[in-house]
Amino acid sequence: MSVVDASLIAGYTVGDFLLLAAAGFTVLAIGMLYRAVKGPTMQDRVLAVNVLGTNTVVILAILSAALSEPTFLDIALVYALLNFLMAIAISKFTVERGGVL
Repeated sequence: MSVVDASLIAGYTVGDFLLLAAAGFTVLAIGMLYRAVKGPTMQDRVLAVNVLGTNTVVILAILSAALSEPTFLDIALVYALLNFLMAIAISKFTVERGGVL
């Protein structure tokens, strides 16, 4: 069975399944937002914000495929780079304050 044959299952297209996956990742991001706000330590908050950023990149990539909008991939790439820089900056800040060691 090829992708073209499997593109229509029970009346749903692949784009519909991708939108459902994006919705699932959005629900997981809302759950992670709790950890970012109520995290017991600074490291928990940094990790939660990093996961939220990665989750946002995944959602944008899925939406790009589902909606056939390639500009979302460009936005996801820029957001991934900013997420990486943010993680480095926060880690450097916590090390200087003595929060890691």
